[in-house]
Amino acid sequence: MAIITLTTDMGLKDHYVATVKGAIWSQFQEAQIVDISHDIKPFDNGQAAFVLRQAYPAFPKGTIHIIGVNPEADGQTPHIVARHDGQYFIGADNGIFSLLFDGMPQEAFELSMKLDEDHVAFPTRSVFVKAACHLARGGTPEVIGRKTTTLREQIGFQPAIDPMSIRGKVLYIDSYGNLVTNVRKKIFDDVGRGRTFRIGFGITDDDITKVHSTYGDVPLGERLAFFNATGLLEIAVNKGVEGSGGGAARLFGVEYEDAVRVEFGEWKR
Repeated sequence: MAIITLTTDMGLKDHYVATVKGAIWSQFQEAQIVDISHDIKPFDNGQAAFVLRQAYPAFPKGTIHIIGVNPEADGQTPHIVARHDGQYFIGADNGIFSLLFDGMPQEAFELSMKLDEDHVAFPTRSVFVKAACHLARGGTPEVIGRKTTTLREQIGFQPAIDPMSIRGKVLYIDSYGNLVTNVRKKIFDDVGRGRTFRIGFGITDDDITKVHSTYGDVPLGERLAFFNATGLLEIAVNKGVEGSGGGAARLFGVEYEDAVRVEFGEWKR
């Protein structure tokens, strides 16, 4: 049974997601559809790539991922099927593929299949679904596209570093209010070299001076920093959800894309 995942910014209020699912089942009834997220910030390639990047390694080879964020095509933005790590990724060549992987995908194909007249208005349904169902039936991307080695690049925000500090940003805030940053453990270790440090968002009294292993390392309601399963620095509050003091986003007054700083060695208050 083929798995087709959906990552979109459509939300669940309207009919759009149901329309995409109906189109998939109309063309391939055996498809198993998995919702990765429909709450991506509208038109935000970075957030879409981040969420899908965390999820897709858990799926088996042969899984097909539809990326319904910024799906429109034009003369400079074709539709693409990428093949990477044995899985397929379908989206527009708007820079998202360069954010989704470490570098470019292993193979990419510009879609050239015959399309219905309404494909421009709703490409996630009329283009991506058609390509996904072709792959789900055992078809190959070579049949519906021509191989390309040129994809648009979108430079992701990299932390700024100097010998005494790392200055990054919040990549994602999950439903618990946990703050996922773009500070990777390797950068933290390379710059820090075992020195003392402070992690914060502006108010020095709220700074964190220790990295823990997991939420349960601190008492309920206490803030903490740790490196998550993908090696990114995360700031959280143990059991800090609505009704229990709020999460880290509320505690620190931090929003998506706000700055985070890590200072090493001596500091001044």
